[in-house]
Amino acid sequence: MRERQRADIARNLLSQRGFLSIAELMAATGASAASARRDAGRLAEMGIAERVHGGLQAIGGAFAPAPRAQGSRSFDNSLAVNLAAKRAIARRAVAMCEDGDVVIVNGGTTTYQMGEYLRRTRLKILTNSYPLAEFLIHETDNRVALPGGEVYRDQKLIVAPFDDDAIQHYAAKWMFMSAISISSHGLIEGDPLIARAEAKLLKRADRLVVLADSSKFQVKGSLVVCPLSRVHTLITDAGAPEQGLQMLKDAGVETVVVEPEAVS
Repeated sequence: MRERQRADIARNLLSQRGFLSIAELMAATGASAASARRDAGRLAEMGIAERVHGGLQAIGGAFAPAPRAQGSRSFDNSLAVNLAAKRAIARRAVAMCEDGDVVIVNGGTTTYQMGEYLRRTRLKILTNSYPLAEFLIHETDNRVALPGGEVYRDQKLIVAPFDDDAIQHYAAKWMFMSAISISSHGLIEGDPLIARAEAKLLKRADRLVVLADSSKFQVKGSLVVCPLSRVHTLITDAGAPEQGLQMLKDAGVETVVVEPEAVS
C-alpha cells in the first residue's frame, strides 16, 4: 500500500476516533511497525495530528469524532435489533457443529447469540468477542481462546494487529461471522481495522458460515472482506429479499432460511 493511501486511512480513522495507536495503524494499513511510526511522524509534521506516546492524537476540533461508518452501530445499540431473527440464525449455526470441532466465532451481535446454544457443546472456540468469551467461560464447558490485541470498546472486539500472533497456529473447521452488509461483491464492512482482522481469521478456517439477518441485504459500508465465493453457507431469516436470495444462489452459496423464534 502506498504512503498516500496509508495517510488517507489514518486521516479517516482519526476523524472517527480522535486517537489512533501505532498498532491500529499497522492493522489498518498492513504496514510494519517502523513504517507506521514514520507515517505517524509525517502526519504530525503536516499538522494533521499530534504525535503522542503510542500513536497520534487529533488536534483540537479539526478531527472531532465523526459519525460512524455507514451501517456501523455499537454492539450495545445493535444487540436488540432483529433479536428474534438473530436467535434463530444463531441456533441453526450451532447445529452445524459437532463435539470436538475447532471453530472460530467472529465478534458481532448475531454471533453473540450463539452463546446460549453452545451451553451443551464441547468445542474448541477461538473468538475475538470478549462478551461471548466471558459467557462461554462461565456458562459452558467449551474450551475458549482469545487473540492478543487491542480492545474495541464500542464493538466489544479484540483486534489483533500483528501477523505473527497466536492466530496463525489455529486450524478451524468452521468460521462463523456476520458483516454490516451482503452484496454481489461479497461481505462488506465499514471499518478497515475490523475488515483486516476478519480477513486474518478467515485464513485459519476451512469453511465460512455467514450469519446475516434480512437487514444485512441493504447496501452499507465499502470494504470487501471476502467474495461470496469464499462463503460455504449463509444463514438468514424469512424476511430476506428475493433478489438477495437469488444473488446468493447465482454465486453458488448454500443458503439456509430460518423462521424467527419468539423472544422471551
